[in-house]
Amino acid sequence: MKNQSSGATRTYVVCFGNTVVGYYSLAVGSIEHRFVAGSIKRNMPEPIPVMILARLAVDRRYAGQCIGTGMLRDALLRTLQAADIARIRAMLVHALSEQAASFYRRRGFTASLFDPLVLFLALDHVGIRLAGS
Repeated sequence: MKNQSSGATRTYVVCFGNTVVGYYSLAVGSIEHRFVAGSIKRNMPEPIPVMILARLAVDRRYAGQCIGTGMLRDALLRTLQAADIARIRAMLVHALSEQAASFYRRRGFTASLFDPLVLFLALDHVGIRLAGS
């Protein structure tokens, strides 16, 4: 919450009644060209503006109910809004485990060139994909 109060991140919470069932945090960042695939870096400045999905967590009692997928969708919608202003090119996530990385890969993210647990999703076609879901 220190990052939230300092303005470094913005955190969004999902509640069921008075119970927190999940949350995610977003932060604006950047990454150098040498760490990403061609489609993300094409025609972009150095460094490339990205939205960092700093945290995404669901209470274990609510796992398997698509809450994580719903929060990711909300995070992508917010990122698309910010991208209109800040020219953000992709969402970046640091997965904490291979299981978490698999969650993101199933939703279109691809591994970075330097670490399989750092994944990217180019925003080019995200709006089209979200509109169709």
